[in-house]
Amino acid sequence: MTSSIPAVDTRSAAPALQAVLLDMDGTLVDTEGFWWEVEVAVFAELGHQLLEEWREVVVGGPMTRSASFLIQATGAKIAVAELSVLLNTRFSQMIGRGVPLMPGARRLLAELAAHGVPTALVSASHREIIDRVLHTLGPQHFTLTVAGDELARTKPHPDPYLLAAARLGAEPGRCAVVEDTLTGVRAAEAAGCRVVAVPSVAPIPPAAGRTVVGSLEEVDLSFLRDMISRL
Repeated sequence: MTSSIPAVDTRSAAPALQAVLLDMDGTLVDTEGFWWEVEVAVFAELGHQLLEEWREVVVGGPMTRSASFLIQATGAKIAVAELSVLLNTRFSQMIGRGVPLMPGARRLLAELAAHGVPTALVSASHREIIDRVLHTLGPQHFTLTVAGDELARTKPHPDPYLLAAARLGAEPGRCAVVEDTLTGVRAAEAAGCRVVAVPSVAPIPPAAGRTVVGSLEEVDLSFLRDMISRL
């Protein structure tokens, strides 16, 4: 007997957004300038002046990469591990009273939470820093958080985004990632995610599967759903 219920052609159905994965520094909170201020101050105490052009090199990556580059560039006599602890301690002290949010961040987080969208904070920053910033962002806005010192490899490797997607039970290709640096964008793209780039310190060129906007104020849940549906 033939059913009177029309069949649904799932092959033509638009893919649905399964999760949103967000970077922290420079994306949700305006802290990239804080990091640079700390780096400049620490190296001044070590007797070295940082060049402004180095700022684009160290932004967005893991602490070990940034520390290694600055040591090599300046010739400072300090170990990477010692410098990393010093920078993290100074930064943690600086943000102790809270951090400014990027324009549109609070609205976007509230909208995602209101609609029950699984959301992860994915950062190359260490757990201590993330937990401090969460006081400002609101831990209730995130299903989970991933810190850079909790993985063997962090950005620019895809591992943080692959881990976040897996823990949320989402397919990477149906995850929308919001990032502010090319390092983070490349990590998300290597994981197979769709990316919204909101450049902070350095420009990010457009590319296939990547959407570049000027501010989070241009991004809402409808925007992210539409981006995934265009797959």
